[in-house]
Amino acid sequence: MLTAAIAPDAPPTALHRAKRAFVYVRQSSVTQVKHHQESTQLQYRLVDRAVDLGWPRERIHVIDEDLGLSGASSAERRGFQTLIAEIGLGHAGLVVSLDASRLARNNCDWHQLLELCSLFGVLLADGERLYDPGVYHDRLLLGLSGIMSEAELHQIRVRLHQGERQKAARGELRLPLPAGLTYDGAGAIVLNPDEEVQARLQLVFAKFEELGSARAVMRYLRAHHLPLPVRPVLGPAPHAVVWREADSARVRAILQNPAYAGAYVYGRRQTEPIRRRPGSRPTSTKVAVGAWEVCLRAAHPGYIGWEAFMANQTRLSENVSRYEAGRPGAPRRGLALLQGIALCGRCGRRMGLRYSGPRGDYPVYGCRVDRDQSAGPLCQEVRAQPVDNVVAQVLLDALAPDRIAIAVAALEQIEAQAQQLERQWGLRRERARYEAERARRQYDAVEPENRLVARALERVWEEKLRALEAVEQDHARWQREEPLVLNDTDRLALQRLGENLPRVWNAATTSAAERKRLLRFVVREVVLDQKRTRGQVWLKLVWQTGATSEHCVQRRVHTYRDYIDLDRLRDRITALNAAGLMDKAIAARLNAEGFVAARGCAFAGGNVWLLRQRFGLATVKINGVSANPPRWPDGSYSIRGAAVLLGVTEQTVFKYLARGDLSGRQSAKGQPWQITLTSEMIEALHARAQRNKRSRREAS
Repeated sequence: MLTAAIAPDAPPTALHRAKRAFVYVRQSSVTQVKHHQESTQLQYRLVDRAVDLGWPRERIHVIDEDLGLSGASSAERRGFQTLIAEIGLGHAGLVVSLDASRLARNNCDWHQLLELCSLFGVLLADGERLYDPGVYHDRLLLGLSGIMSEAELHQIRVRLHQGERQKAARGELRLPLPAGLTYDGAGAIVLNPDEEVQARLQLVFAKFEELGSARAVMRYLRAHHLPLPVRPVLGPAPHAVVWREADSARVRAILQNPAYAGAYVYGRRQTEPIRRRPGSRPTSTKVAVGAWEVCLRAAHPGYIGWEAFMANQTRLSENVSRYEAGRPGAPRRGLALLQGIALCGRCGRRMGLRYSGPRGDYPVYGCRVDRDQSAGPLCQEVRAQPVDNVVAQVLLDALAPDRIAIAVAALEQIEAQAQQLERQWGLRRERARYEAERARRQYDAVEPENRLVARALERVWEEKLRALEAVEQDHARWQREEPLVLNDTDRLALQRLGENLPRVWNAATTSAAERKRLLRFVVREVVLDQKRTRGQVWLKLVWQTGATSEHCVQRRVHTYRDYIDLDRLRDRITALNAAGLMDKAIAARLNAEGFVAARGCAFAGGNVWLLRQRFGLATVKINGVSANPPRWPDGSYSIRGAAVLLGVTEQTVFKYLARGDLSGRQSAKGQPWQITLTSEMIEALHARAQRNKRSRREAS
């Protein structure tokens, strides 16, 4: 609330003096605190200004917690926050500062302070006059003072940033360097002279080109106990290189740093005020390569070329699974061979993946974008296993002419990798020996009488010796597990294994991720469409060379209406039925000829019976579908007729046939028996049956 103006030199009232006076002291940086001490002392002498205005010294509180902090924001200024709290609690009657820029350098904080002072009747004072924020003209002057303070800070920043950018455009701005680079005596950027640092970084780039994933490189480094060189950013310069355990973030930081490609870059990150949280440091985000303010290629030596750096960035972005952006993602452990590279043949979108089955281990490719986003119908879903089998076979057939070359290249790669790891271990052992020897020299250089220092140096020497022994033991264990030189037997076995590529592909030791990685070297993407042809999945392979090939695979269907070749199946069942084969025999013949049932399984007698009912094919039994008569038209007897005639059970007739007591025949397996009985056979078997009955009665 604003009131009428009072006289500029009107003294504070007793109501103001009943509260405390606060003197706010601030310098913008540590350098100013150190070198501009006169300005700091001038601000401390403002206590006398408060005394002149009528406040006793014991009721004057000096707030100097913000010395060395910028006034651009109040987020980290605890002193300013304390001042705001004291005003809001009604404890302040006067706030003294050298000028408005000491209290705040942005209008948001400044006007918040003015509003609170106006509400609680607090006076503001500088080295020249007294202000009442509740008075219109004073509020106007204070507002203009805050505007000028913020504008002054803006002009200072603009000049500094322009000068910094002009210097960066010439490549002369000294920027923090990663561990693999350093400044020489003349200020030029050169490779780190440490051979182990150079070898470790070269290994990271080589393994990423081979494995294609930052996480895979991290796992490789951890498996072989190879740490990464890191140069800390915080702390006093110069920053020495330290060795840290490999993790995905450190590997990505190496791969994404353009300095390792010999480029001088300024403006890789920018501050995002929206993401800033109260009480935390400003959050910065990465800037796209094309939006970098300064990018000078080949400005200094590097570990890789610019083209290799850009290829690495493309691969890293593609490793992030974002199907809507066309990124297939890195090969993962799932069983689906076409993970990330399967495209829908109906809408052209990249197909997703889900796992079904009782154990959740049966992959299914699906295009569900329309259903998920607009509640439309499901585009299509394709079972992965039959499609993957066809793609794998096509891949192995395509690589068949080059199997010998692949085997030779694999041998060379194994030997080169072993040599590379041996060099890494050699450099690591050399560093451990150097550090142990250096600790010994430091211990020898100390005076023996100075036991306070000698004991500490002796402990350091012992620690370095233990570290050296651990490195030597790890190296010996690695040599036992992975021999450096392959003998002739191992080379011959590996060559035979490489020439037998299908065996390597189907081996239990070959992971699903390795199969996918091998496939992506040759195949760019696979287009799937199971609704183009009835009962089939149509697929088109797009090879890395740009060539394409089309294939079809029979798919599982719910009914025989969608069967791939129903007419051919009907004709074959009709022919086999006409040849007198029973249902089980027909099923065996169909399986032998490569026919597959609707649900992808082998044919059984029940499947054939259902199909005969569907096709209207009568049974091939000599009596059709009626019950077997006691006697056949040719005079022979059926099982039932023979049992009645002989006075025995049907099971006994089967026993007579098995023992050869009766002679009979079947036109085909499953057909009724036709038994020949003469009068002599009838009398003999009837008499045997009567004797058996009499014997059983007597025995009972």
